[in-house]
Amino acid sequence: MIAHNAERRLEQFSVRAGSRDRAISTLSGGNQQKVILAREFSRRPDIMLAVQPTRGLDIAAMQFVHEQLLEARANDTGVLLISTELDEIMQLSDRIAVIFEGRIVGVLDSATATRERVGLMMAGHGGDAPDRAS
Repeated sequence: MIAHNAERRLEQFSVRAGSRDRAISTLSGGNQQKVILAREFSRRPDIMLAVQPTRGLDIAAMQFVHEQLLEARANDTGVLLISTELDEIMQLSDRIAVIFEGRIVGVLDSATATRERVGLMMAGHGGDAPDRAS
């Protein structure tokens, strides 16, 4: 049963391992990351902390991870995404909190968030910064 689950997860996450018996430490960084993601998604947690979940992955793998995060959210898993990729944050988030010098300077609803507003907050301006046309 464990071996079957491992095979299914390796295939689902397109992990290029050659064999399920191969040590994770011998895989490329991207494949190591996919193994960790496969393990965590298989647990169906109530909440997931995703820190830089797509760093080092190719575009197809990034899209797959994004889909998995959105599916987890749709299935009532709370997802806290921490990323330096603004596009990723804006595409996946319901709300965006910006931290500057260790403090949350504001929280925006993703439906009204703009790159400019988030950028101002990243520079230390509060969440009450007005939207401006680009």
